[in-house]
Amino acid sequence: MSRDAAGVPPAPEAARAVFGEALPEAERYVARLASDGVTRGLIGPREVPRLWERHVLNSAAVAEAVPAGARVVDVGSGAGLPGIPLGLARPDVSLTLVEPMARRVEFLEEAVADLARPWRVVRGRAEEKAVVGAMGPVDVVTARAVAALPRLVAWCRALLRPGAQLVALVGARAIAELPALRPELEAAGMRDIAARAVGAALGEAATTVVVMTRGAR
Repeated sequence: MSRDAAGVPPAPEAARAVFGEALPEAERYVARLASDGVTRGLIGPREVPRLWERHVLNSAAVAEAVPAGARVVDVGSGAGLPGIPLGLARPDVSLTLVEPMARRVEFLEEAVADLARPWRVVRGRAEEKAVVGAMGPVDVVTARAVAALPRLVAWCRALLRPGAQLVALVGARAIAELPALRPELEAAGMRDIAARAVGAALGEAATTVVVMTRGAR
C-alpha cells in the first residue's frame, strides 16, 4: 500500500463501508498511530504500511460479535486496539478503555480527546478491585492479544457478571488450542465457548474471535 507524504497509509475502500461518517476520525486515529504510536513505542515502525488491514480494520471486525447498545470494556487496550476502531464503527456502544501502563494511558486519553468521543479511559488492570468498582454493569469485555485465554478469563472474571460476554481477538494458535482449553474455561464459569469468523467482507483484515459467556454463579 502506498503512503502519503507524512508516511500515513491511505484508507482502503473497505474502511468507508466500516466507518461511514466516522471515516475522517478513523483516518486521524491511523495518522496518530503512524506518528505518536511509533515514537512512543506502541506500534512498531514496520507495522505502519499495514495499519489499516492488520490493526484498525482487523479490530473493527470485532463489531460483528458485539450486541447492539452494549456496554463494552476493552482490557489491555494499549494503543486502543480493538476498542477505538470498534467504538468508531459502532457509535451505539458505550466504551471504556482499560490500560495499566501510564504512557499508553496518556496516548489513549489524547486520542479520545482528539476524536471527541464520550469514551472513558481507566488506568489499571482488569482484575483490580478499583477498576472493577469503577466499571458498573458490563455487557462485553474485549481483548486483543492480551494473554492466553485461561489467564485472560482469570483476569477478567470480576468484570464478567453472569450473562456478560468475553470477545477475544486471538491468533491462529489459540484457535487451534481452543478444543483442549474448553474444559478449563468451562471450569472457570464460561459457557457457549466458540470461535467465530468476523469481517469476511474485509479481505485480509478478516479474522477470528473467540466468544464466550459467563454462566450463572
